[in-house]
Amino acid sequence: MPTPLRNHLITSSRNPADLLNAASRLFGGSVATSPLGELRADDHELRGVAAPGFAVGYFASPLPVRVASTERRGSGHDCGSDHGPDCGSGPGCGPGRGSYFVNIGLSGAISATCGGLRATLDDATAGIANPGDTQELRPTRSGRTRFLGLRIDAALVDEEFAALTGRPPAGPVRFDFALDLDQSKGRAVRLLVRSLLEQLDSTDPLFQRAELRRGQLRCLVAALLLAQPHSHTGELLDDGPPPSGRHPRSLRAALAFIEANLAEPVSPVVIAEAAGCSPRTLSSAFRRRLGLSPMAYVRNLRLDRIREDILATEDPVGAVAYRWGVSHLGRFAAAYRDRFAELPSETAGRR
Repeated sequence: MPTPLRNHLITSSRNPADLLNAASRLFGGSVATSPLGELRADDHELRGVAAPGFAVGYFASPLPVRVASTERRGSGHDCGSDHGPDCGSGPGCGPGRGSYFVNIGLSGAISATCGGLRATLDDATAGIANPGDTQELRPTRSGRTRFLGLRIDAALVDEEFAALTGRPPAGPVRFDFALDLDQSKGRAVRLLVRSLLEQLDSTDPLFQRAELRRGQLRCLVAALLLAQPHSHTGELLDDGPPPSGRHPRSLRAALAFIEANLAEPVSPVVIAEAAGCSPRTLSSAFRRRLGLSPMAYVRNLRLDRIREDILATEDPVGAVAYRWGVSHLGRFAAAYRDRFAELPSETAGRR
């Protein structure tokens, strides 16, 4: 993928201390970083955006580091704006009671340890650190390793868990460490991360609105809860009556069916049959949980996949669209423009 956060440079320096200090500022004091070994001059770059509820950074550096997650208690204030990593206008601009960190490799690989667990983080495997965890990240070969680090407030994870189950988690949600990005559920997480980055890189004022960023982040957190095993996975898979008349199990089944059949013709009736419920129940679950009808969800996800393929391949736009089940290129182009504020040909012109 192109270099993300291209308009959000924080530091580019030969001094590794500049990188460590910039990372602490970006993540609002939610991490304490220290080098693993001697500090040596090299090329170190950090690009990032901090906003209420999350921060994301693009790191290009060969520096091995220890990253300790710290816990801070905020007042609940939410400044409601994107003030960047140096914001000090209020406690709501920093992390609250704790943060999750998701690391995704872009090029090269990182040997990572967390709580006695080991994983090699690259473009096929991400790592998830829970609040209070300490990670050690070591590039596996010389040269700059490029990876993304995403911080998510623990409060947002609790909120999305409650939205999926109808009740808050009985205790802290603790994810397994290694997330397989090549499996279908992991690919959904990777797609949502890329979509968030595209929003942050866009110069369109619409994509700078806090409501859109918050919605994108909520989708990403929900995908993490559904994709990655954690300490409360059993509650999400509960076969008993869903609380408050909601239908999390049928919705999960519908989302899994859509994911597996996205390039095929689907209809609300077919999706409902796969989810084991009526089309009316399915529509209600989608609108209450996702704010969309089932077919609007299918359309948006299909457009997201098409956009990803346009940027990642040299294939003609029409071939990409047909590959994902589009049958009418005129209607497709209009829907694409409505979603991304540009035509598919304009997207293709940037690759």
